[in-house]
Amino acid sequence: MLPISAPLPGPLSRPSRLLWGAFTALALAGSLQLLPGQAVPPASEMGAEVCVVAPPTPYDPSSGLALLAPRPVPADARCPVCGMYPARARDWAAQIIFDNGDTQFFDSPLSLFLYLQDVQRYTRGRTAEQIAARYVSDTVSGQWLAAETAVYVQGSKALGPMRAGNLPAFADGASAQRFARERGGELLRADQIDPALLRRLDSSSHRHR
Repeated sequence: MLPISAPLPGPLSRPSRLLWGAFTALALAGSLQLLPGQAVPPASEMGAEVCVVAPPTPYDPSSGLALLAPRPVPADARCPVCGMYPARARDWAAQIIFDNGDTQFFDSPLSLFLYLQDVQRYTRGRTAEQIAARYVSDTVSGQWLAAETAVYVQGSKALGPMRAGNLPAFADGASAQRFARERGGELLRADQIDPALLRRLDSSSHRHR
């Protein structure tokens, strides 16, 4: 059983009490993974940090896929940035592949770009230099695209898994422009997605130390 911190301290606001209770229930149910020996944070720290264990998925040579080819998203894979299950929103999923074939899956292009800002923060022992391939899902076809060549739409009405601007991706500018005409937003290349934009789009309070 997961260790739990001391009983709920007080006084706390009703939302804080509800959040603490929900967090504890998830931990006991095994839905929330904690580091070995890590206790559920005190209620006073809830909303400040939740550390999700989301190790890379090892490369399976028997899969028939090339070492750096995009992979199907496993049902149990967790996004290392937000803790969501990318397979539950496959149209938004993204992935990176390390040079040894290990893969991290993400719930959206936004989470992928947040991850690239500080790889070691989310996956201990790994660095950005070890990343050999990056893929995002084409919003139109669902096919995997190289993240660096995709065209993204920022500021549209389309809300992805994080219920925020998740940077839907497209294979070409024409497809992205049609989407923007219908749903709003502006077109961006990968090299235009900078830290300032990512800070504005990141609505989560999830942080790693």
